Amino acid sequence: MKINIKEIYYNLRKQPVVSVVSIIGTALAIFLVMVTVVLSEVKTADIAPEVNRSRSLDYNKMWTQKITDEYSNREGCMSYQSYRAIFSSMTVPEAMTAYVIQGVESVASEHGGHNVGISLRQVDDMYWKIFEFDFITGHPFDKAAFDAGMQVAVITENTARAIFGDINVVGREFSLDHTPYRVTGVIKDVSPLTFRTYGNVFVPFTATDLGKSNWGKGIMGPLVVTVLAKSKDDFNKIRAEYSSNIARYNKELEPTGWKLKIEDDIHKNGYEEGNMGNDDNSARYRRWVVYAILLLVPAINISSMTESRLRRRASEIGVRRAFGCTRMEIMFMVLAENLVITLFAGTIGWMLSVVFALISQDFLFDITTSGTVDAVPVDVSSLMHWSTFFYALLFCFILNLLSSGIPAYRASRLNIVNAISGLRK
Repeated sequence: MKINIKEIYYNLRKQPVVSVVSIIGTALAIFLVMVTVVLSEVKTADIAPEVNRSRSLDYNKMWTQKITDEYSNREGCMSYQSYRAIFSSMTVPEAMTAYVIQGVESVASEHGGHNVGISLRQVDDMYWKIFEFDFITGHPFDKAAFDAGMQVAVITENTARAIFGDINVVGREFSLDHTPYRVTGVIKDVSPLTFRTYGNVFVPFTATDLGKSNWGKGIMGPLVVTVLAKSKDDFNKIRAEYSSNIARYNKELEPTGWKLKIEDDIHKNGYEEGNMGNDDNSARYRRWVVYAILLLVPAINISSMTESRLRRRASEIGVRRAFGCTRMEIMFMVLAENLVITLFAGTIGWMLSVVFALISQDFLFDITTSGTVDAVPVDVSSLMHWSTFFYALLFCFILNLLSSGIPAYRASRLNIVNAISGLRK
């Protein structure tokens, strides 16, 4: 049976209050779910320059303890010495990079020019292999420059304009905290939401005092690591190799009286909670619970309104049954009509979520930056890809089943004679 759009439109106009409330309720439900999805996508989706999140692992901190005292725990990031001992010999990953965990507020200026507050990011040469930046001019510094601790830098477009008044500045020098640095490349500005890659100026951490610093018998330092797997299927192999290297490194650390604990935090990229012994899907399960709650509550209310609308159409359903319409066809008719309404309202809700994310991104995404260089706005369009649209359709379909499934079943069970006479039993 083909659904007559005009008939659906007529039924909506016949009961305007119920129809408007149903559409608004559905739109708001989809709006809330889609805002939640966008907030999640910001943290987990493959968006530039963190385009490899889906096959990356993060090592954000380590735990050390005295060999003779299991309660003497220390928590923190790693030193360059620890990074080389644990990760440099790994063969399973495609690549890995070490970098200082947070940007450092610094001051940059062209020689004799005005000071510009910037966020300094200290990285290694492999940083540019795992994270894909859009270079406007020039190129990243290479391994030779990193190993030599050369004072070279990659700067963002807005930073180049703030310091030099131009973006064609490759080869020019500027002062960074009173130390001269030479520009090797200029990249497009990065959103603060990709916090592994946000910064205004990027330099080798071997060229700074902070990057070379360490403490706790040389074990701990300011560095974190992102490991790029060849495939998602390699995650467990990487974890196993990591654990093996920790055990080997602990033998080297025995003279210091300290050791690393195996249950260190190395987990799936994308801000998901978990460690070596936990399931990385736990955060995903929690999100689905939130989605279910956001859909179930309006579905109950919309279901009541759908039931009310169908009771008013009891005689119509009775006539359809009298002319040979089966119970299954009645159910499909109600589900199809409600699906059209749900998709229309869902489209409104999806559009509202996009507009809301665009105009409210400052507080929605909790953007904090340092320095005086203007931060680029969040590219919400990068989050509105096919998976997001699929989520919207999926939630519309689920909401339709939840809100009209029981009313449709009841409508199909109406007694023909009673329905035509208006008894609605």
